[in-house]
Amino acid sequence: MSDTKIFQASPEAKSKAKQLRIFAMISWLAAMAGQVFAILKLISDETMVWLIVAIVVILILAITGSTLWKKANKLDPASEKDTTRFFIQNQLGAIMGVLAFLPLVIMILTNKNISGKTKGIAGSIAAIAMVAAGITGADFNPPSVEKYTEEISQQNEAAKSLSIDTDNVYWSTAGNKYHAYKNCQHIKGKALSNGSIQESFEQKGLSELCKTCQKKAAKAAITREQVPVEMEQ
Repeated sequence: MSDTKIFQASPEAKSKAKQLRIFAMISWLAAMAGQVFAILKLISDETMVWLIVAIVVILILAITGSTLWKKANKLDPASEKDTTRFFIQNQLGAIMGVLAFLPLVIMILTNKNISGKTKGIAGSIAAIAMVAAGITGADFNPPSVEKYTEEISQQNEAAKSLSIDTDNVYWSTAGNKYHAYKNCQHIKGKALSNGSIQESFEQKGLSELCKTCQKKAAKAAITREQVPVEMEQ
């Protein structure tokens, strides 16, 4: 890792991550508002169907928020050295997912004005939704500055072994891989960014070389190895 700088998200990546986190917060707030509405208006035998509909909507909002939050973390990860921030930033989706349902589950199960059937059906669905939101929101392999730094080092070494210029790769705004060749069929005709492998990480969180470019580089490397042998013959 001696020739690899410590990963630092680019200003563009930080800006996009901030936008994603704002949208995630909006989704979570909408889920919380839906929960409050369900608690105040829908916990009754007559409105059980609408209560179930509300639970589904809250679940969708909670998962949407967690998905956006995880995307933001990939663009702008926390450092493992700051253990508190690292845990909260990466597991906030799970925390918010549980909070989006826990009060509702408690209110359903402790409400004395609804039947046991309503408690059983609505309570079970709400509890399952809470578990689903919590698991979906949890990040079991969270990104970090340290992981990205190590991954960049590994990518650089792998690229160098194929004689790929690690300071001159390409990526598109909509793509999820970086490319060794500008004329690669997967990015032909698209708006491209050009820079180092590290910059592709810092700007877009890209961590994988295009398979087509990898095969082309490997084939070129074999050809280069065969040329001296043919010249000797």
